Amino acid sequence: MSSSLYQLGRWAYRSRRLVVAAWLVVLVVVGGFGVLVNKGLDDEVTIPGTESQAALTRLASTFPQVSGATAQVVVVAPDGADVEDAAVREPVERAVERLGQVGQVNTVVSPYGETVTGAINEDASAALVSVMLDGSSQTITDDTRDELAQVTADLAEALPDGAQASLGGQLFSAEFPGVTVTEGLGVVFALIVLVITLGSFAAAGMPLINALVGVGAALALVFAATSVMPINSTTPLLALMLGLAVGIDYALFIISRHRDQLRDGLDVEESVARAVATAGSAVVFAGLTVMIALVGLGVAGIPFLTTMGVAAAVAVGITVLVSLTLMPALLGFAGERLRPRPSRRASRADRADRAEHAVEVEGAEHHNRFFSGWIRTVTRFPAVTIGVVVVALGLLTLPAMNLRLALPDAGALPEEASARVTYDLVSEHFGPGANGPLIVTGSIVTSTDPVGLMNDLADEIAELDGVAQIALATPNASADTGIIQVVPEGSPESVETSELVHEIRALHDHFLEEYGVDLSVTGFTAVGIDVSEKLGAALLPFALVVVGLSLLLLTMVFRSVWVPVKATVGYLLSVGAALGVVTLVFEDGVAADLLHVVRQGPVISFMPIVVMGILFGLAMDYEVFLVSRIREDYVHSGDARRAVTTGFLGSAKVVTAAAVIMCGVFIAFVPEGDSNIKPIALALAVGVFVDAFVVRMVFVPAVLMLLGDKAWWMPRWLDRLLPSFDVEGEGLRAELELADWPEPGSTDVIAAQGLTLDGPAGGDPLCQDVSFRMPQGTVLLVEGDDPAATSALLLMLAGRIAPSAGLLKVCGLALPIRSGSVRSRVGYVNLRSEPLDAVRSALDERPRLLVLDGAEAVTDPAVRDRLRQVLAARRPSVALALGTTALRADDLLPTDAEVLVLGATAPPPSPASGAARTLGEAHR
Repeated sequence: MSSSLYQLGRWAYRSRRLVVAAWLVVLVVVGGFGVLVNKGLDDEVTIPGTESQAALTRLASTFPQVSGATAQVVVVAPDGADVEDAAVREPVERAVERLGQVGQVNTVVSPYGETVTGAINEDASAALVSVMLDGSSQTITDDTRDELAQVTADLAEALPDGAQASLGGQLFSAEFPGVTVTEGLGVVFALIVLVITLGSFAAAGMPLINALVGVGAALALVFAATSVMPINSTTPLLALMLGLAVGIDYALFIISRHRDQLRDGLDVEESVARAVATAGSAVVFAGLTVMIALVGLGVAGIPFLTTMGVAAAVAVGITVLVSLTLMPALLGFAGERLRPRPSRRASRADRADRAEHAVEVEGAEHHNRFFSGWIRTVTRFPAVTIGVVVVALGLLTLPAMNLRLALPDAGALPEEASARVTYDLVSEHFGPGANGPLIVTGSIVTSTDPVGLMNDLADEIAELDGVAQIALATPNASADTGIIQVVPEGSPESVETSELVHEIRALHDHFLEEYGVDLSVTGFTAVGIDVSEKLGAALLPFALVVVGLSLLLLTMVFRSVWVPVKATVGYLLSVGAALGVVTLVFEDGVAADLLHVVRQGPVISFMPIVVMGILFGLAMDYEVFLVSRIREDYVHSGDARRAVTTGFLGSAKVVTAAAVIMCGVFIAFVPEGDSNIKPIALALAVGVFVDAFVVRMVFVPAVLMLLGDKAWWMPRWLDRLLPSFDVEGEGLRAELELADWPEPGSTDVIAAQGLTLDGPAGGDPLCQDVSFRMPQGTVLLVEGDDPAATSALLLMLAGRIAPSAGLLKVCGLALPIRSGSVRSRVGYVNLRSEPLDAVRSALDERPRLLVLDGAEAVTDPAVRDRLRQVLAARRPSVALALGTTALRADDLLPTDAEVLVLGATAPPPSPASGAARTLGEAHR
């Protein structure tokens, strides 16, 4: 992958004007399309497969009056008066009549109706007007909402002095959030950190441009998607928050690597290509992990959450694409202006600190007095450090045991909002349960006395613990469906209300046996309870998926067993700490005023699973950038403990800057943020802070220092089983080192030096120290006594298996690094098992090299003659390597074919050039 990214980076650099123009066109086209087809956001929640959703669906056809959106008008009489007074009652009755005439209103229930109970409180100081509308909240137009508000305002003016009339209810329980100045401060903070980190306004502006382009394209797609699917109001905010954070961070990683390489004297174009190949590989890996985790939110089986995860994943994917294309283009425009200037002061401090601490670090940019002290402190007594981190984060996780989840209602709105005023007045005068009544419904088509049946059911339900009153018990007009409106004693998100819902459902069989009615519990409150429980049940499967994915991906990247285990433990500690802090703030009120938390209590139901998904990707991001540098130093030095220090110093500055930026972006959404996004933003800010500064920069170095060489142990069978994921571009660096090997401008189709392949189970090598060069268009005959050895060499030349040692380039591509590309350029046919037609098919694909194995298996003279003719008819530019044992193959090849005899003693390659011998030097 790093080789492909290298080519992409170089192309984007050379075509920078085209790349910038293309992204501008994309923004304009996608943005215009989003505005054109946007149908608005939809906060309606549906949860297929739950009792409450199934009951709502049935009510939509049998009792539509109670299945749609609802609103409430609460009227409070002046002090010393009551709502039965004519001065209050008459304006209310006129308002009820006007409300019934508003478009999309189905039914208005007057508090003074003869069959209505509970709409006037006990001391008659307040009355409640219920408005039932046709359709869901999403289908109710702004004109209808405005008319309802106008009628309520006119009612408030008509009431006596000191009286109140306020509009609210489920229709107004959520407000579509917007972006405030506070969120913009997060971007300003990011710019400040970037300037400090990169030391240049030009360099600092690039990550912001990168993030804004990615976010702009992603948000346009999100709003365009509203034309084909419902998308809730939290989705674009989540995409904005996440897109800004990762867009800045991903660009920072690339530009930091680019500036490091410029400091080392690399050419600008080459540096851009290498930065995209190395840091860009890590960006791709980090982006993929975030995207996989976000798409994994579909495990919960809740449509709106799946949509949210997919939308956020698309935002991250676009950001990755922008980072890999727009960033190299911007770096190309900047040119030499980004090359750091050497600082005398920094050089003197660096030399003095090196002498004092005797720490050798490659490149002065990796050395920092602060981080040198940090790493010495956390690794001096690693076991103690590990214990302190685990205990501290464990204690911070404990409050999360009391975390409660619920869907937000009007009680989470700002105190000045009309719906929040209504919510508080209803709670004050009618009890908290009046804000979230339950609907108990069932089919009564077989009843001969539907009214009496509903009254009997209502009387029995009224006796249950937690029931404040029965507001309504009635059959529909066709007497085939009945509803009972139950007002709980507790608030909609309270534990008592949840227990009441479960108690009524537990009596299902009793009601069916006693009354012959199949009852279900539904309503906005019951839907919220079902969503919370379904999300809670999905947490464990999702956690197992995330943890399993973490272990697998990190094992692939770092070729280690203990590094993934350590990383996963650290991730779980970060998640626990984040959820613990959210509980302390939103449940216990710690720093609630400082963070502008308008109401303490449960947080939005999907917060934990969303935080787990996003934080997983971000944690893997920091893990890769920190530990990959440690692993790189370990591979080069072989000293595991020294590599912890040097690798940490080489990556700590960038990881710190990235984490600080991400924390700043997330925390900016907390003080003035939407009530739904506020706990998510706080959890992510805390999670990133803990993961970067406590887990990755304290816990991880301590564990690696404690384990030493054992940290990089991996069973051989597992190493062979798992594919390799080169996130740091090690393969590319090796390929670049071989760019001028065996000599600059070489056109050899094969160049091999010291080529060795170990035998199975630690046996003797199948082939050893094979060195030769094969010019383009030539023919090579490989002879040997052992078929396994001959086949092994030919398979290596065809890029099918990797050599154990030595240098090998085929078609100008280094192996095994570019084995995929080599396989696409080299044809391979095993004549022992494949017919002659396979040779023709391989030649039809126009390979640069054709490898034929097992020529001795072709014993029929006629077939051998046809094979000779096929090979002779090949294009002159196609090189041919033919392997045989026991039977010579001179009759198949031209007379000038070179012969390589396996097992023959070959002269060593020239030390001066390092090149292997040519075929002309091969032993015949």
